[in-house]
Amino acid sequence: MAMFVHLTPRANITRVRRSGLRTTTGFGDARGVFCFPVLPSYTVTHQWLRELSRHHGPRGLVGVYVRLPDGETVTVGHHDDRRGPRKVTAAEAVRVIAALEDPRGWEVVVPRPVARSEVHRIREVRQVTGWRCFSDSHGAAPCTCADCAVRGGYGVRRLRQRRPHPLDGPVPPPRVLVGRISEARTRGDAAALREALGWFSRRRRGPVEELAPLADYPHPLVRASLAEAVAAWSTPGVDALLTRLAADPDLQVREEAVAALATRTDRRPPLARTPSGQPQPHGR
Repeated sequence: MAMFVHLTPRANITRVRRSGLRTTTGFGDARGVFCFPVLPSYTVTHQWLRELSRHHGPRGLVGVYVRLPDGETVTVGHHDDRRGPRKVTAAEAVRVIAALEDPRGWEVVVPRPVARSEVHRIREVRQVTGWRCFSDSHGAAPCTCADCAVRGGYGVRRLRQRRPHPLDGPVPPPRVLVGRISEARTRGDAAALREALGWFSRRRRGPVEELAPLADYPHPLVRASLAEAVAAWSTPGVDALLTRLAADPDLQVREEAVAALATRTDRRPPLARTPSGQPQPHGR
C-alpha cells in the first residue's frame, strides 16, 4: 500500500471523517484528489502547504494521510509541465518522485474520490513548511500580478506600492490598443502584439473585426494570445473567430481556442422553453 498526504482546510475535518475526500479541479482540466507521496523528508512531503495556505482562509491546513493500493491508477507530473501528467500506478508514482533530484512542484492526482476507509489518519502539520507562488521562488523577486499577489494578503499593499506591476491601473481604451497592434504588425513585433492582446483580455467587449486578421499571423504565440484575449468577450463574432482558431495547424493555438470555446459554453444560460416545450435559441 502506498501512503500519500492530502492537505485540506481544518474546517473540512468533520466531513473527511464522515465521507472521505471529494475530487476538486486543478490547473487545466485536471480533476481528482491532489496529493503527494509520504517521503522521508517532512519538508518535501508537505512542500505544498505554504502555497495552498494562501488560498484557504486563516485557520490553516491539516494533513490527511491516505493509503492506496499499489496498483491504483493515478497521474504524476510537475504542476508547470505543459506536456501534462502521465498515468502510472500509485507505487510507480512514489518511485518516480522519490528518485527525483528536485521533487519540488510535483504532484499526484487520484482521479476519483477517496473513501473514508482509505483515510489512515488526520494530523496537524507545521504551517511554515514549503514554498510560495512557485517551487523555486526563494531568492527571486516577488511577482505583484493579480494571480500571485493575493488581495488582502500580508504585506501585499506595501509590496505593490514598492514594485508596481506593468498591468496595474486602468485598461487603455480600445482605439489606443488597436493603434499599438497596427504599429506592432508593421514592425513585425510579436512581443508587442501579445502585450496589447493581454490588455484586451481584461475587457468584456472589443473590436473583433479589427483583431480577426491576427488569426493568420505567422507567429503561433500571437494566435494563441488572440484566442485567450477574446475568450471572455460578449461581442458577436467571437465564437466564429475561436472556431477558426480551433482548426489552426499549431497544437497550442488549437488547445487555447478549444478551452476558450468550452468556457464560453459553460457560461451560457440554459435554453428557455417556449409554451410548446421546445427550447428557445439564445438571443431571442
